[in-house]
Amino acid sequence: MIKHITKTIIITLLVCCTTFIAKAQLGYNFSQYDIGVAAGFNSVYGDAETIKTTESIHFNFTYNQTPYTNFVLEVQLGRLEGGDSLTTKSGRQFTNDFSSYIFRGQLQMGEIIDYSRNPLLNAAKNFYISAGIGFVINHITTINRNSLQVPGYYTGGETNSQEPFLPLRIGYEFKLFNTYGQPSFKVDLGYQYNYVFGDELDGFKAGHRNDAYSQFTVGVKFAIGGGITSYRKQIPY
Repeated sequence: MIKHITKTIIITLLVCCTTFIAKAQLGYNFSQYDIGVAAGFNSVYGDAETIKTTESIHFNFTYNQTPYTNFVLEVQLGRLEGGDSLTTKSGRQFTNDFSSYIFRGQLQMGEIIDYSRNPLLNAAKNFYISAGIGFVINHITTINRNSLQVPGYYTGGETNSQEPFLPLRIGYEFKLFNTYGQPSFKVDLGYQYNYVFGDELDGFKAGHRNDAYSQFTVGVKFAIGGGITSYRKQIPY
C-alpha cells in the first residue's frame, strides 16, 4: 500500500514538473541561425569635398547565441562615389567598386533589461549596438586628380587598395513570429559608420585624416532550420 502511494506521488510530481517545464518553454524557443540580405545607401567622408550617395547589396549569416546576442558575418558589394571635378577647387572626383567583409558582435537591449511588465521597454528591447572588424577591397573605376580651377594642382593616390576598418553600428530589429511563437522573420534597420585604417578608400592621399564611409541599411533575415534552442525570457510581445 505504501509503495503504491509513493509510486503515485512520484508519477504525479513528474507529470506536474513536465507540464510546468512545457508551459515555461512555450514561446521561449528561437533558431540560432539566420540568413539575410540588405540594401545599403553609402556616403564617403574622405578627400573629395562633395559627398554623394550610392547603393550596395549585403549578404549576411547570423549566429544567435540568444535572441538578443548575435554574431554576424557579412559580405557587401557595391559602389562608392564622391567629389565634383567642375565645382570644387581640388577637382577631386572618383567612382569606386568595392567589396567588404565584416565580422561583428551585436547586443540588443533585450539582453540587459527586464521588459516583461513595461510596454515601452518591451518595444525598446530590439534596439541594438554593434561593433567588429572589417576589410574593404577598392577598385577605382573613374577618377579625376587634376584641378580645373587651380592650374598645376594634382592629388596623388592609389588606384586600388585593400584596407581594414572598424564598423560601428546602431539599429532596430523588428521580429515577426511563427505559429510556435518563434522569431522566424526579421526586418533590420540600421546606421553603420565605418572608420577605415587608411587614406586610400577614395583613391586620394591628402590631408591628415583617414577615410570613412557611412551606410543606412534596410534588410531582412530568415531563420533557417536546425539549432532550435530556448531562452530564459519570453521573446514575443
